[in-house]
Amino acid sequence: MKSIADLGDLQGKRVLVRSDLNVPLEGSSITDDGRIRASVPTIQALSEAGARVIVCAHLGRPKGTPEDKYSLAPVAARLGELLGRDVTFATDTVGESAQSAVEAAQDGDVVLLENLRFNAGETAKSADARAGFAGQLASLADVFVSDGFGVVHREQASVFDVARLLPSAVGGLVETEVGVLRRLTTDPERPYAVVLGGAKVSDKLAVIDNLIQTADRLLVGGGMVFTFLKAQGHEVGKSLLEADQVDVVKGYLDQAKERGVEIVLPVDVVAATEFSAEADHEVVGIDAIPADRMGLDIGPKSAELFADRLADCRTVFWNGPMGAFEMAPYAAGTKVLATALADITTDGALTVVGGGDSAAAVRQLGFSDDQFGHISTGGGASLEYLEGKDLPGLTVLEES
Repeated sequence: MKSIADLGDLQGKRVLVRSDLNVPLEGSSITDDGRIRASVPTIQALSEAGARVIVCAHLGRPKGTPEDKYSLAPVAARLGELLGRDVTFATDTVGESAQSAVEAAQDGDVVLLENLRFNAGETAKSADARAGFAGQLASLADVFVSDGFGVVHREQASVFDVARLLPSAVGGLVETEVGVLRRLTTDPERPYAVVLGGAKVSDKLAVIDNLIQTADRLLVGGGMVFTFLKAQGHEVGKSLLEADQVDVVKGYLDQAKERGVEIVLPVDVVAATEFSAEADHEVVGIDAIPADRMGLDIGPKSAELFADRLADCRTVFWNGPMGAFEMAPYAAGTKVLATALADITTDGALTVVGGGDSAAAVRQLGFSDDQFGHISTGGGASLEYLEGKDLPGLTVLEES
């Protein structure tokens, strides 16, 4: 893949940058600006090189038409603050506002287009529909830089099709992300542990299948763990359970045993009467989860066990929180895990936090990004890379 340096002199050129600015909002307030901050270095470098920078991105899941709650206007304001300069916000993506903003841009200026997914062509299944929208985007620019790692696993107009229409390169963020993931998949320093959490085991079946071939330890928490516990014969009360995946998980447990991969599961959980911070809750052993309660976090003994099994690791990939960290009673497991990772990072281990929920969790719990080796901006893209899949947004750059 070409890098920005391979594009030559960018002075005066219109550079379309596909960034990942899909940040969580409460109303118009950004609750975690990590993805915006991660996008700044590439945008800043292009601006300082004299390019006329046209940033495009999506936010949320609009259905191909404008929706005020998904506007990128708050992102434009925050991006300007982080860049220390005005960012022109176009109120459409390829229409009159976008065209006027791009035409008015001077060398070094930054323009942010409105949400790409306000246009049905961005995510269309039809290649022709995507190509039509991609052509409109490409007409705004001279070159294309792909810097939204969180979307490189999507075959979408601004990720895949545009790269076929313009001289293209990978941005610094995507370059860094790919470099880190290669370290996880190409002769990682051992012991190598993978920590998986989050809600559904079905979302991570393929990556589990692949990691059993490469990791030394697999630690499982979050809502997905109850399918593992059920596969071991435990009753899980009202906890999240994917009953149709129990037999699949049994197969993974058997496969891990055959390959000598250690599977580490909780020994206790925080069980509550309902999904609420105010609900009555207690710590119970995994063999004593009441029928009328649901597990919402790993328990203190489990957190201690997980920390112990990470203490000597030299490489760790973590995707998914250990519990419903947004609510204080169920945040302790995730905090202990994050502390364990921060500790081994200090000792020189490579620790990679992957996924929006995991990144949001460590920040909400008071950790800074530099306490970990790398915080990925793309959970789904990271998982698919670790599954061994080709990512369309990367393969198209390799072809260009």
